[in-house]
This record gives sequence, C-alpha cells and structure tokens, in this order.
Amino acid sequence: MCLFAMGRIKKKFEAGAATQYISRKKACKKLQLTLADFRRLCILKGVYPRAPANKKKVNKGSTANRTYYFLKDIQFLLHEPIINKFREYKTYLKRLKKASVRGEKDQASKIVDNRPTYRVDHVVRERYPSFIDAVRDLDDALCMCFLFAKLPKSKRVYAPTVRLCNRLTVEFMQYVIRSRSLRKVFVSIKGFYYQAEIMNQNVTWVVAHDFPHSQPSDVDFRVMATFTEFYQTMLGFVLYRLFQSINLRYPPAIPQLPKNSSLCVESKKHPKDHIKFCEDEELSAEVIASLNVPLVRAEKVDEEEEGDDTIQLLSAEGTDDAQNALRKKQEEIKKFEKLFEGQKFFLSREVPRESLVFVIRCFGGEVSWEKTSCIGSTYDVTDQTITHQICDRPTVEKTYISRYYVQPQWVFDSVNARMLLPLAGYLPGDTLPPHLSPFVNEKDGSYVPPERQKIIALQRGEDPGLNDEEEDFSEDEENEEEIEEESEGEGEKEEEGVPSPTPADAADENIPDEEEQLAQVEQEADEASVVIKPGSRYFDRKQQPDQIAAEEKRLAIMMMHKKKKRLYNQIKYGEKKNRREAENLATKRKAIDKEKRRKKAGEKKSKLSAA
Repeated sequence: MCLFAMGRIKKKFEAGAATQYISRKKACKKLQLTLADFRRLCILKGVYPRAPANKKKVNKGSTANRTYYFLKDIQFLLHEPIINKFREYKTYLKRLKKASVRGEKDQASKIVDNRPTYRVDHVVRERYPSFIDAVRDLDDALCMCFLFAKLPKSKRVYAPTVRLCNRLTVEFMQYVIRSRSLRKVFVSIKGFYYQAEIMNQNVTWVVAHDFPHSQPSDVDFRVMATFTEFYQTMLGFVLYRLFQSINLRYPPAIPQLPKNSSLCVESKKHPKDHIKFCEDEELSAEVIASLNVPLVRAEKVDEEEEGDDTIQLLSAEGTDDAQNALRKKQEEIKKFEKLFEGQKFFLSREVPRESLVFVIRCFGGEVSWEKTSCIGSTYDVTDQTITHQICDRPTVEKTYISRYYVQPQWVFDSVNARMLLPLAGYLPGDTLPPHLSPFVNEKDGSYVPPERQKIIALQRGEDPGLNDEEEDFSEDEENEEEIEEESEGEGEKEEEGVPSPTPADAADENIPDEEEQLAQVEQEADEASVVIKPGSRYFDRKQQPDQIAAEEKRLAIMMMHKKKKRLYNQIKYGEKKNRREAENLATKRKAIDKEKRRKKAGEKKSKLSAA
C-alpha cells in the first residue's frame, strides 16, 4: 500500500532547472521565426539570453555550448503582434519579387506603396510602466541616437534613420538648454561626455567628434539599427513629456523671423551671389539645429514670476537643518545655472561650434559666430559688447581691447569647476593645463593632482598663489645662485692670498675639548637633585586615549565572526591598495615635474650662454 501511496516516480530532467530554460534553436522553432527575426524581436521586447547555474542539468546531461532563454520569456513572445508583421513583410517581398520578374511595373509600384509597417509604441509602454523608468534608461538611447546622427548614410545605415536621429538629438539639446540641466562636461579622444540632471536623475551620454570616419566592416549594423529603432520611439515619448514639463511646444518651433533679421539665409557680404545655406522649407529646422534661437512656448507665462514663485516656496518651508541644507543647495544650483549670464561670446572658425554653443547657452551666455560659416549667427565680430572670443590659434589677425581671447578648454574647465576660472594659462598660444575629468570621485586617501587642489582652493575663496612647479623652480634658482656666489667668494679669497679653511680645520674648530665636556657634565649632576619615586603596577598606569581606542579596536576585531572578519580584511586590503596607488601616482608626478624643471633650467642656461 505504501508503494501506491507514493505516486508516480519523477523522471530525470522533467522538473527543476531543466524545465525553466529553453535553447535558442527550440525557441526559434516554437515561434516559427528565423534567427535574424528572433534576434530583432528579442531586442525590441527586451528579452536577453540567460546563463543557467548548471548547464549540464539544463542541457539534459550534455556539455555542449548553447544559448538559453527563460521559458516564460519565450511564452510571453508568442502573442506579440509584431510577429505577424514580420510574416506580412516576407509575403510582401515574395509578391514584389514575383511582379518584378514578370515585368509588371504598375503592379510592383502598387505593392511598394502598400509596404507593411509596424510600430513599437505598445512595446515602450510595456517596458517602461512609469516615466521615471524611461528617464533612467536614457543613457543608452542618447548614446545610440547621437552615434547614428554622426554616421554617413550607406547601405547599412539608411538616410531616414540618420535624419530622425539628428532631429531627436537636436530636440534633446534644446530641452537641456532651456531647462539648464547640464552639470558636467569632459572632452576625450572618443568625444564629448555630457551629464545632465533630469527629474533628479543623472543622464550621461557621449557625442562623437565631427571628424570623417569610415564604417568598420566587423560591426553588425543590423543589430545596432534594431536598438536605434526602439530608442527613437522611446526618445520621442520622453521628449514630448519633457517639453510639456517646461511649457514648450512640441515639435519645437521658432518665432516668426523678420525679413531683415540677422538669421536670414542669404549672405549680406555677397548679395549678388545669393549664397544660401538651405532651402526655404528647411530654414526652420536648420535654425533650431543651430541651438542659438529661443523656442516658442506652449502658453505665455512670465519667466520672472515663475522664478519668484519658486523662491517663495523655498522660503515658506520649515527652518530645520535639512530644510536649510536643501535651500542652500538650491541656491548653489541656481547660481551655477547662471555661470555665463551677462557674458557674450564669439566663436572663431576653428573651434568646435556645436559643443561650445550647447555648453555656453546651458548656463545663460550669449554666443555668435561668423555669418558665412553657419546659419544662426546673431551678432558680428565687430560688436563692442563681446566679452570673450574663443579661438584655437596662437595668434589672432585683429584684436580688440574690450574683450578677452581664450582657448575652448577654458569654457569646459569653468563648468566643471562651477566658477569662472582665471584666464592665465588659457590665453592663445599658452600651454593648456591638464583637462581633469569631473567624473572622478575623490575619496579619502586617493591621489589629488596639484591642478585639482588649486581649483578646490579657488572654490573656497583662497589664493592658490604660484603652482608647485613654479615654487620649486624658484627655489632651485635661488640655490643655484647661492652656490655661484659662494664659489665666486672662494675664488676672490684665493686670489687675495688668504688660504681658505680646509674641512679638517673646520672640524677641529667645532669639536670642544674632552676636559671641558667632563666638567660641564659634573656641574649639571651636582645642580640636579636626584628624586626617587615609587614604581606603579602595569594595570595602575594611566593609558592615553589613543592607546585605549586602539586596544578596544583590536579586541573588537578579535571578537568578530569569521565571515565578517574576512570582509573587514578585504576592506582594509582595498584601502591599502588605493593608498599605494596614490603614493605611486604622487611619485610619478614628482619625477615628471622634476624633469620639466631640469629642461626649463637647461633652456634658460642655453639662452644666457647664447646672449
């Protein structure tokens, strides 16, 4: 009876992990899709391969290398309407091929006009149930769209995709400019790294440099195009919501331009040639892409009233320490957002125009350039109210006394330092200081370069003075001058006939007699009164607070659990490793600075000898 009560005996590989996973080949067969369509569907729906803990159990004892998915994910894809669109598209290709082979041009044109298409709007709503989820995933979408906006069109990258990505990226930059949400900028060999704060979320993306490049042959652009197809729809949803949040019309529009506006398309210098940057129907899009014109609002609201309301709301809150800290942080952010307010910039032809316009306008500055270089210029180079002219050449043909001439790095370093840095070191022809990354988190014990220490001192309101290199260089010069003066003095004495003291004579003069030393020791012993105090036991001695704390810490470590003690030792090992790395970096920096000073001294000596 007991045997019948136990029920049916379970067979091997019919329960547990073996039933939770499915191989890619079986998944394609279950969905009746080719491998390319299956990959495309998984990218759009956000289904990714999974690595089981025990592949041998999942693969029914086999050790072959296979790709696995969750069975629930594949069952979730069974009722996806995009699969029917894939099948309709295959039917469309067969019909088109049949009509083209038969020579039926009219029928082929009708088939092309009725080409099946699909939308991924419902997929965006499924993957991002709340708006903040989409904002958190903006990093990948922006990086991919900015990349495709810079790619040249080809057989693998279609022109409509490039145009749509270009439009979406311009709209996003317009939102960041209007909301003034940019926080960090870093220029590297890969491109420009930006970080903005949107809905209290840090969004970071990369924009490639405007250099011509060839598409690599070993990159599968079909996979990247599928990701871009989803990100375009997702970014459109997010931009619509973001533009509505700051009271801007979407799609963005510019106000009606007067005929005599400085943004006109025709060149004023050569009216006979009628040079045009774009056609009349493309004028609005090109002006928006210049990032130098304010956009039309959805509703007319006074900006000053909005700012006063926010200040009143902050002042109406409580006076606790947390509220005061929050209010102070808000004031710092407001001040940082007005970093370039009241400054007028003019860009020369050789500088990266788009990135500089984007950064300057994000912080309230006005910017312009030559009218013949690009559309969107607002004032000429002869404007006397220009405060800064950004150029990247060692010399400028015509200079004005009323403005400063700086290199582009000064703008980026000022944004990262959250203050207008001194212009020394950024003037045309100067050797620029190192461009420090704002994404490095400085911790206790980590290496802080001297340039970063100087910026921290400026932020505190202190005067950093000369650089360490200049101070060390001046000290070396003083030591060299002293050595030269001593050598000159010795030479003069020898010429006069006075013998210079030898080292042995100097040693004899400094050493006192032995009898004098003994007499001095005896006198001190007689004067001192010898006092004998009773000793104390070890436990009765008073320990210092530091010794007590160290002893308590040692005892606490001894009483730790073995698992926690292992974790504690790993933490300490990491701290020691970071400390060693900081010491190595400091040693390397000292060696580099010493080599620079030696070269400067050699150059100075060569100049003096040549003179």
